[in-house]
Amino acid sequence: MSSKVIRMKHSKKTQRSLIVQSYLPDAAETSRIMEGYGDRPMSDVVESVRDGLLFAEFEALAELLQMPEDALAAALNIPRATLHRRKKMGQLAKDESERVVRFARVFGEAVNLFGTAEAAREWLREPAIAFGDQTPLAYMDTEVGARRVEELLGKIAHGVFA
Repeated sequence: MSSKVIRMKHSKKTQRSLIVQSYLPDAAETSRIMEGYGDRPMSDVVESVRDGLLFAEFEALAELLQMPEDALAAALNIPRATLHRRKKMGQLAKDESERVVRFARVFGEAVNLFGTAEAAREWLREPAIAFGDQTPLAYMDTEVGARRVEELLGKIAHGVFA
């Protein structure tokens, strides 16, 4: 497992490692990360999302994307008041958790393709003709949009510039 992943072993809620960080490729782990969840069983990730991820996952994503929490919340369609309530509770709702995982998944794919987190962030923030001059980050506000962003990353990886 990546040294970036934090393990906590006290209660059921804290047994989860940071799923968001499991998307970042290490040189030795790139293929496993691209499968989605490092060495965590898919059933653990699904259960974590169903239960609602810990707020720490949101904070980890904000740090990885180098976005202020309010800006990330807006990109994830989480109203400001809800964000503050979730922070106080320490846990996200199921739908919010799915969106956090979606952004982490695409960010990990972009890091894998472009080689660095900085290059991935830059690409995600640049408007793209393929998305009607929206940024990939803006286009990922739905699962369908996120899949289109992933498709474009795949085309770029295979030398097909759409």
